Amino acid sequence: MTGTLLGRSPRHPNRPPTARIDLLKPLQARQPPTKRAGEPEFINDGVLEFARRNGIEFTRSRPYRKNDQAWVEQKNGSVVRRMVGYGRLSGLAAAESLSRLYSSTRLFVNFFQPSFKLLGKERIGARVRKTYSAPATPASRLLSSEHLDDASKEKLRAVLASLDPLRLLDEIRTMQRHLASLAAGAEAYAPPSRSADLERFLASLSSAWEKGEARPTHRKKAKNERDWRTRKDPFESVWPKLVGWLEAEPDMPAKEALARLQAEHPGAYPKGQLRTLQRRVREWRALAVRRLMFTGEDEPTRDLGGGPIPPQKFPQVMSLLPLDPLLPGPRPGPPRYASACLGQASRGSPRTE
Repeated sequence: MTGTLLGRSPRHPNRPPTARIDLLKPLQARQPPTKRAGEPEFINDGVLEFARRNGIEFTRSRPYRKNDQAWVEQKNGSVVRRMVGYGRLSGLAAAESLSRLYSSTRLFVNFFQPSFKLLGKERIGARVRKTYSAPATPASRLLSSEHLDDASKEKLRAVLASLDPLRLLDEIRTMQRHLASLAAGAEAYAPPSRSADLERFLASLSSAWEKGEARPTHRKKAKNERDWRTRKDPFESVWPKLVGWLEAEPDMPAKEALARLQAEHPGAYPKGQLRTLQRRVREWRALAVRRLMFTGEDEPTRDLGGGPIPPQKFPQVMSLLPLDPLLPGPRPGPPRYASACLGQASRGSPRTE
């Protein structure tokens, strides 16, 4: 198999009985078929008569070759879904846009996208060694085939010489953007043909990776940042008391603070809330470090983890940051973070670098 993609959908809204035949004729001229998968929703009396006159046999797979259908249907995932996406499309405008997308995709995949083909498998004990062919496009496989006549090969070479892969890719991205807007509920219309600005499109390819997904049909919708809690804060009522403990003893671990709360409020704070308290204590310490760093300066608007750090304060900041109690490894004595924040003498030895 050459992996050739025909890229034409026979489905059309409000189609007459002969619409499928009108769509099969261009495919017949483009690549004379000998067999076609017999999907039930595709075959009607007119299509069946057309197939008999042109020597087309409808079959699902060859005898004793049950995997033939998978080879045919794999294009639905490797090409169609990767190009079109999973959005809901309906109407004449979407059908025309899909037709334009399929036309460009067919040429781009068949002439400019190489692929591997499995040549054989060899079992060595419990391992299976697979051998693949060299990467080649479907068009190059047809040109190197001995089963294709010279006239057809010349037609393929003429088509290849007339194609511009950059222009095809620009048309694919344009139609993908339009289909994505239709799936999102935009006004239904068919975009007119245009003269592509290839220089601008080529320049945009170098920075396309910065935007994430290059295919507009596969970009995820931006999610609003969540500013609400999914459950009630268990330490909301006692947080002022915890802050007082931390200000008096900044080196106090969260486990010790939880033990104090359990002693004062029996049964109110189970051991499973230790992780929550550790996160809250870490956030409090990070905010205290930021207040120290930006004393007398304009503090950035982001609360935690953001904003520029002046280079002259790098050594000071690195010496102040407390250790994460969840990280493995030996822990030195209490950090100098307490004395720096509160002007008190540290109770333990300084951090060893």
